[in-house]
Amino acid sequence: MSQLPIRRRRSASILIAVAAAAMLTAASVAHAQQVVALVNGEPITALDIEQRTKLVQMSATKTASRQDVLNGLIDEILEVQEGKRFGIVVPDSEVNTAFANIGNRMGLDAEKLAQTLAHGGASDTTLKHRLRAELAWDALIRGRFKASLEVRDSDVEAELQLHKPEEKNDVGFEYLLRPIVLIVPRGSPDGAFEARKKDADALRARFLNCGDGIPFARALREVAVRDQVSKFSSDLPPELRAILDGTEVGHLTPPDQTGEGIQMFALCTKRETKTDTSAKKEIRNTMFQKKFGARAKRYLDDLRRGAMIEYKQANPAK
Repeated sequence: MSQLPIRRRRSASILIAVAAAAMLTAASVAHAQQVVALVNGEPITALDIEQRTKLVQMSATKTASRQDVLNGLIDEILEVQEGKRFGIVVPDSEVNTAFANIGNRMGLDAEKLAQTLAHGGASDTTLKHRLRAELAWDALIRGRFKASLEVRDSDVEAELQLHKPEEKNDVGFEYLLRPIVLIVPRGSPDGAFEARKKDADALRARFLNCGDGIPFARALREVAVRDQVSKFSSDLPPELRAILDGTEVGHLTPPDQTGEGIQMFALCTKRETKTDTSAKKEIRNTMFQKKFGARAKRYLDDLRRGAMIEYKQANPAK
């Protein structure tokens, strides 16, 4: 008996399977591109919701409802649109920097972070969309309502007396520093950094005060002395404050390797202050965030009331 009919049946089965797979793929693409809502004409798709849901699941302990995710995306579009209305357009470079900073805190570079998001069913696009909205909205609120967001020193003092009386005599410090960098060209071997660390140790031994030490350091080969900077102890991480508090005034901090080379700080002045302590900074930040949050919520509520939000499904919450 001829094998031709059997081969034809097999070929037909293969074609049917391929066609079915193509139809499933097309249906999946169509679903992903399905517009769920329009916000002043800007679409939110099913894919946007799915990827943002995965992002929330990766970054939070509880799962957000579909409606919560949709509301968040609507808010972000309104925030970016309102920022543009006032000339605030966040450049891609700023968004990419914020994205990379998140990766750095997780011990990942930007590429690895994007891969991690994709593996979890999210994407770098959805995170960058959120970052762009946050940056635009923060700049807009701070710019438009700067005066009303200011926290007066008298209010901070009153709050300190009420809630942190044991810290009312807390003392902070203001440090006047001169960064000094022993330059190492990019791409140099590890040995070059080790050699410059020895040079830095030799400079530290001779550096006894800023008056004589700064000119001496400036005269050295491939050494850069930066402009003076002022730092308050309340603005510094504990480990850096410990280094400065362990350095005598007029001397150099221990050498630290950076992208430029070997960096040290000349501690030229250390002044005691009660106007900028860690307790006051904490209270000031808390009071500012409370004002900022209330002002931002009212503003966003007004934007929502005036926006043209069109849901393309009968019940978008399901």
